[in-house]
Amino acid sequence: MTTRAEITSARRWVVKVGSALLTDDGRGLNEAMISKLVAQLVALREQGCEVVLVSSGAVAAGIVRLGWKERPHLVHELQAAAAVGQSVLVQSYESAFNAHGIATAQILLVHDDIIARDRYLNARSTLKTLMHLGVVPVVNENDTVVTEEIRFGDNDTLAALVANLIDADVLVLLTDQEGLYTADPRHNKDARLLEHCDAQDQKLDGMAGQGGKLGRGGMVTKVRAARLAARSGTETVIASGRHENILAKISSGATVGTWLQSGQQPENARKQWLASMVQIAGTLELDDGAVKVLRESGRSLLSVGVRGVRGGFARGDMVSCCDAQGKEVARGLVNYSAAETRRIMGSPSSQIEAILGYQADEELIHRDNLVLV
Repeated sequence: MTTRAEITSARRWVVKVGSALLTDDGRGLNEAMISKLVAQLVALREQGCEVVLVSSGAVAAGIVRLGWKERPHLVHELQAAAAVGQSVLVQSYESAFNAHGIATAQILLVHDDIIARDRYLNARSTLKTLMHLGVVPVVNENDTVVTEEIRFGDNDTLAALVANLIDADVLVLLTDQEGLYTADPRHNKDARLLEHCDAQDQKLDGMAGQGGKLGRGGMVTKVRAARLAARSGTETVIASGRHENILAKISSGATVGTWLQSGQQPENARKQWLASMVQIAGTLELDDGAVKVLRESGRSLLSVGVRGVRGGFARGDMVSCCDAQGKEVARGLVNYSAAETRRIMGSPSSQIEAILGYQADEELIHRDNLVLV
């Protein structure tokens, strides 16, 4: 007997909604569906949860707006549809959230914005700042300019990468299906809904089907997304967005949809990922006080605790943090380049702007991007 305690205790959610739900199966944007979805996201916020929405539908909405009957294959036509549809989609979300007195922010990303380390730090900081301000980020892939991702990308994958980016507790993939079945229920009457699976179970690949005419994703991409999300300890639920108050049911622990369990503790999973993601680009020598703070308090590394810099690293590179004897204490993603760090080392955070003329971050390495060794 399994429970969904990992989900009921979740406080940071990424919710991805698919094209089929938003575009009323190809008949234009479904404003009623958008209003219902937004009301559910607002209810999650009122429970004390932070929410990021990853929305498909820009290309599909553009296709409908342009009067096309099916998804085109030419890249420039897909880009045109994305450009037309994105403004329509975002306006609908802004209007729906505004009715609840909540501001939204449009975030257009490509996978490089999350994978490249300097962009990763910028995207992470922006999203976390928006959530702190009570703004709902509405994320979509930048289909208008990214040709390769229009051909091969999908917002299920993007949603999983966003979940990694912000350390989400839960990723919800809302679709027009009940969840993941043992076979395609549209063609096999004996197909059975899977309520709970290990995200890493390789048998799931053979059970997943493909997407519809207007969307790019299918169950295959959702299973892959769950595995990506699991690497930072995020739980994934695939469920039908057509059910009334589906997000409330998921958050209450109800047995709805398919729960793809990560099987990892979030903190440990993220630390392992950070420790192995890149080669060391430089070294920081710390004073005894900074070493003690890192080892005993688990706090961020500040510039005041640095007494030496080696290497030519850039913002977002992985650096090694060593004590006075050269023994490695920790490693993490640095917020300033080597040249900048040399200028601000030994100085308190309050003086960074005066020294450099700007301040990117208060911390040299934020505790979320730091792992003890």
